Amino acid sequence: MTWLRAFGEVVRSGLTIEETRLEPLLALRTAAGVAIVIAPALWLVSPAYAASAALGAYSAGGATFQRTWRPRKVIALGAGAGLALSTFVGYLAAGRLVTFLPLLAVWAFVAGMAWAVGSTAGIVAATTVGSMLVTITLPTSVGRALEHAGVIALGGVAQAVLILLFPIRRWGAHRDALADALAAVADYARRLRHDPTAPFDPEPLMTARDAAAVTPSQARTRPPVLHGPRGLAERIRPVVAGLADPDVGAPAEGPGRDRARELLDAAADVLDAAARSIRRGTPAEVPPRSTDVLRVDEEHEVLEGPARQAAERLVELLGEALEIAGSGGARGRTPTPPGPAGAQFLVRPTMFRLVPVVVRAVRRELRRDSPVFRHAVRLAAVATLGYLIAARLPLGHGYWAPITSVMVMRPDFHRTYARAVARLAGTLAGVALATVMVRALGPDAHVFGALAVVSAGLSYTLIRTGYAYSQCFTAAYVVFLLGMGGQAWEQTVPERVVLTLLGGALAMLAYVVFPAWETPRLAGRLADWLAANGRYAAAVLRSYAEPTREHRADMRRALLASREARAAWQEAYDRARQEPVRPRGLTSREAEEAQEALKGFGRAAMLMESHVPQADSRFVPEAERFAEALEADTAQAAVDVREHRNPDWGRVEEALHAWEGSAAGDRSPVVRRGAELQKQALEDLATAVSRTPLERDVGSAREEQRVRAAAAAEGDGSGPAAPGWVTAPATGSAAPPGAGSSLPAASSAATRTSLSPSRGSAPPGRAVRSPRRSTGRTSPLRPSR
Repeated sequence: MTWLRAFGEVVRSGLTIEETRLEPLLALRTAAGVAIVIAPALWLVSPAYAASAALGAYSAGGATFQRTWRPRKVIALGAGAGLALSTFVGYLAAGRLVTFLPLLAVWAFVAGMAWAVGSTAGIVAATTVGSMLVTITLPTSVGRALEHAGVIALGGVAQAVLILLFPIRRWGAHRDALADALAAVADYARRLRHDPTAPFDPEPLMTARDAAAVTPSQARTRPPVLHGPRGLAERIRPVVAGLADPDVGAPAEGPGRDRARELLDAAADVLDAAARSIRRGTPAEVPPRSTDVLRVDEEHEVLEGPARQAAERLVELLGEALEIAGSGGARGRTPTPPGPAGAQFLVRPTMFRLVPVVVRAVRRELRRDSPVFRHAVRLAAVATLGYLIAARLPLGHGYWAPITSVMVMRPDFHRTYARAVARLAGTLAGVALATVMVRALGPDAHVFGALAVVSAGLSYTLIRTGYAYSQCFTAAYVVFLLGMGGQAWEQTVPERVVLTLLGGALAMLAYVVFPAWETPRLAGRLADWLAANGRYAAAVLRSYAEPTREHRADMRRALLASREARAAWQEAYDRARQEPVRPRGLTSREAEEAQEALKGFGRAAMLMESHVPQADSRFVPEAERFAEALEADTAQAAVDVREHRNPDWGRVEEALHAWEGSAAGDRSPVVRRGAELQKQALEDLATAVSRTPLERDVGSAREEQRVRAAAAAEGDGSGPAAPGWVTAPATGSAAPPGAGSSLPAASSAATRTSLSPSRGSAPPGRAVRSPRRSTGRTSPLRPSR
């Protein structure tokens, strides 16, 4: 992607209104916390104290809107304490630049490293840097600094007390996460009715698992309905996939397929009813026709073999879901499904026990190639540089420039640039709105204080609809606070705009100077996903070879590791698509095809998981040999992909060939067919990532030429008649972009054909690869060939 297109995507993303459910009651409660601390300070003390109190209450309230599973009152208290500490420490070093700048740099670096713990920690830590930059200009003595720090901490206490006294949808986020997981499986079941190989995104299940981790104190008050249904959704997903798949489940056509569609539709209805019950906390009714479909008639059941086993298992699991849907989540009435999912709650460390966890997380990111480490370095450099530049400008409130930089910077390119554009647009709109109101109302501290509270409430209301729209009212809130303190709008408004523009420009420039691109790391992320998928598939096969409790536990751990690796790949892939960097190692087409191949590989393992035998079932000894070969080849292939070598599946082919010649192949049709599907997916992966030496040398340059040719075609209106192809100037015939002036179009195509090993003889010791399969889709990263 070129810089021009990348910047266009940044502007579009920064100004996009995100469709989300507004939470006006939460915003009203948080704005009330701001009002509670502003009003007494304004009437009893001074506008300066009111400004400090507003800073603590506003920032602590904003922290409670971040995505976190800890109690919001704990987040408010933690944010208030961090803001108070940064205020006091900043004042102690504020006498001279020689002491304050090193402190600012170190504090900003630590705040950047807080992203190693999570986005909530990183955002809250960034607000403490802003607090240090603002409040050092207010106190005149150490005692006054302590007073201001105490007032700021009081703002966090006020927010925590309001959360405790006026709870709104207690456990609401946890209920939503679990309901979303059940609804995702319901949607998956409906899509399987029409597409038996439909993909499934495990992100809702991962989010539900993250929400299920609670501290011991949370476990004592958590509603019982939040304990068991997550494991139910985990077990239903592979069963519906196994039932729908024509390779290991219901036949592709006929009465068996019609029966499978009926069961899938009924499963979706039951899961949707359970999701509504959990989300609302009320009993839900399942349509009678769905309960009738779930009755299995032993004599007239048309499904046979593995399909019938999957249907019986699905009916059993949906019976548990029906109990959950009928209970409505009432305390003491919700049944807990048996098995490991209901054995013990997932433990989340308390705030005190979180310290060693944070230390280990930060230590893992202390390396030069870590995006978190590079973000911390950028944050420290930009905060100090912005402070120095703003201090030399003939403008007041110079801290606005470094605060803007700190608040918009993120560890990745797209979010940093999008937030910089959104902050500038929101600031312009906010200060314009506030200026009109200030001029119309005249100087009145009490009126400005009330307007600041209203602006804070509107900012909280829109905080999840887009950064630009929330920032609009945040900018108005700041203008009203300064007006409350006696600052004239003629001074504050131009300064705010100019310094916001300066801070955003510094943040964007910092990413260019010291970037952390995801594009070069795609091969490593793909290799990690491949290795994790190989371990998961091997664990499933070992559960067939020896169905024991230990092997089932290993299978569960491998599945979770595979999901984490897939999520890391998906995040890196999405970021790489938005970066103005030419492909390195993996081209966009190779990345897309490799992703599809690994999804198919994981899906084959999931289909086998749906039929894993119980502990008293017969063994499948051939599965152990195939598991060893699969784990060894995928581990070696991960190394090959990371080092840009062609993967090889010799052990897998040999084990599968031996399995074909054994008499046990017919006794285990599901696992045997699953092994074949995995082998096919691995071949697709090899086809996607394998290249000749010449292709490895010129692939990146050709990729860049293709993107430029496509952009030129779009710009001059030549149209997308043949995406990825341009018209040769001499003959008017279609030629691939990049065939260019060095080779004629025909000879260039012939050269590519003659050099491709997939169309000719294979190197010694390697199987001949089939030509790249056509997916019928255009790559999101570049035009198709």
